[in-house]
Amino acid sequence: MDKSSRPHIYLDYSATTPIAPPVVEAMQPFFSETFGNAASAHEYGRNAAAALDEAHTVVGCAIGARGSEIVFTGCGTESDNLALRGAALAARRSGRGNHIISSPVEHHAVEATVEQLHELYGFDVTMLPVDGCGRVDPDDVKRAIRPDTTLVSVMLGNNEIGSIEPVGAIGRICRERNIIFHCDAVQAPAYMPVDVDVLNVDLLALSSHKFYGPKGSGVLYIRDGTPYIPALTGGGHERGRRPGTVNVASAVGTAAAIKYVSAQRDEQAARLRGLRDRLFEGVLANVPNARISGHSTDRMPHHASFVFKDIDGETLLMALDVEGIAVSTGSACTSGNPEPSPVLLAMGVPREWALGGLRITLGYHTTSEDIDAVIDALPRCVQQVRAAAAELPGS
Repeated sequence: MDKSSRPHIYLDYSATTPIAPPVVEAMQPFFSETFGNAASAHEYGRNAAAALDEAHTVVGCAIGARGSEIVFTGCGTESDNLALRGAALAARRSGRGNHIISSPVEHHAVEATVEQLHELYGFDVTMLPVDGCGRVDPDDVKRAIRPDTTLVSVMLGNNEIGSIEPVGAIGRICRERNIIFHCDAVQAPAYMPVDVDVLNVDLLALSSHKFYGPKGSGVLYIRDGTPYIPALTGGGHERGRRPGTVNVASAVGTAAAIKYVSAQRDEQAARLRGLRDRLFEGVLANVPNARISGHSTDRMPHHASFVFKDIDGETLLMALDVEGIAVSTGSACTSGNPEPSPVLLAMGVPREWALGGLRITLGYHTTSEDIDAVIDALPRCVQQVRAAAAELPGS
């Protein structure tokens, strides 16, 4: 296909989103005009601090929190890291225990941090089972809790398979037992409501570039009274919870982005759900040996994911890229890994299916024509990849 004539269709919104124009506009003055350090006492600093305080308030209101409970970080991964280490170490220091509960389908920012807390800091870790849709059973959380359990971490919407976890129910169990509950909600704000009281969370991570804000800006919600030791030491920025000069432009952009998505989230979610369901129907009807991965309905409205038997997902991704269609094999953080997805394996997906995982995530700019193009191109690409694999020696 001639590159000049091929379509250019972006369907990897779970990896990142374009910055919305109102967000760019809101950030612009803080690069050159209101450039002061928010910790400085002079006028330049006071102007920056006022904008930062407003950003705290806006983000807090958007998720049902106080502005004082919002900490701006460098990304969602940092937010997860700060939350898990800060809460686990603080809880252990106060004698509350040494046991962490999580799941095998968490984002690597959570998985790797929990693993490090086990290997380097000696925490006991229980990894909960998940069902065939990648979801945790709250009753399994209840059964796993021990007298020394201090922290539970379960994500809201899965980045790879789209399934929504029963976070509110898990949070109630933790609250009844005075156990700290952390939730990675990075994928959610643009497509479903996030309310910290409804979810019953004590710690929650967000990432601005997942909801049409700037890259390099994360949010950590810390409920007042939650034990927490900052991983960074230094000045008193962000009330001492994340020292270091705050990126005011990104904080302002994050606030503008969460206002942007909050104003149109319901309308967009309904529209995208319709497009996603049409994509499901078209792919399953036209591609042999294809299945939906994750829950077919109880999933984020913009998220479609599949597994294809006896196919290499990375090769399929590149075939679609030649067609001008940008998708993912799963988490953008693990692209290029030829091994089957640990998330799919934890769900019980056989290896010959798990190697063929594909994630197609829609966004505010996705059109009906984009979905038609995928339904047209994907069967052809799958056939090409399978045919090429069949010609390899030993196949």
